[in-house]
Amino acid sequence: MNIILLEATEVSSDQIVSLSGRRHKHVRDVLHSTEGDSLRVGVINGATGTGLILSMNEVTLELRVELMDAPLPYHSTTLVLALPRPKMLRRTLRSCAEFGVRDIHIIQSYRVEKSYWQSPLLKPEKIREALLAGLERSGDTRLPVVTLHRRFKPFVEDQLAGIAGKNPIFLLHPGDFPPLETSLLGPHVIMIGPEGGFIPYEVDLACRSGAQPRSLGSRILSVDTTVPAVLGRTLTQ
Repeated sequence: MNIILLEATEVSSDQIVSLSGRRHKHVRDVLHSTEGDSLRVGVINGATGTGLILSMNEVTLELRVELMDAPLPYHSTTLVLALPRPKMLRRTLRSCAEFGVRDIHIIQSYRVEKSYWQSPLLKPEKIREALLAGLERSGDTRLPVVTLHRRFKPFVEDQLAGIAGKNPIFLLHPGDFPPLETSLLGPHVIMIGPEGGFIPYEVDLACRSGAQPRSLGSRILSVDTTVPAVLGRTLTQ
């Protein structure tokens, strides 16, 4: 936890915050902080700054916060991701938040098991929990917006071009395609398929909607390896 994240409603008018539970335990038992120490803090979807520990006991601690700094810049990638296996989903969402992705579109694909959509990890509170874990690790405050699309064709035909606007769309797929550029300086959309990849029909439909196939090389990578590999090579900040 490299930042203590706060809800806006937790900050009083005189900039005092009272913490208990997991965050209190982390400050006391992991950071080994005491009264008079300063911590890095931030309001979810808001500014960051410092929190001075005014008092601390076995149950709660009080901070006086100064929130003066803007959050970290967004990553330039908008991610379109075929729904991965539930256990992989949490890791992938956390990685996206760590990298500062603004928008994540989770889609159905032919090779996605329909039972995945029944996973409790797709509940809003579970998605938020995974994203917050990524923000705490990276020191950011801005939650990515996650949108679920349960049908592939309507998403690609009716929404993909609007999401991209004038920005390029790159569909990652095994095969004899040009390699993904190592440095993408402007905003762009990256589409990542499920384990086993998109089927030919899906690749063709996406290309007719403006996507350009790209390869990451000859190795077949799992989704939770592909996402950080791609976001890392296109990281500009």
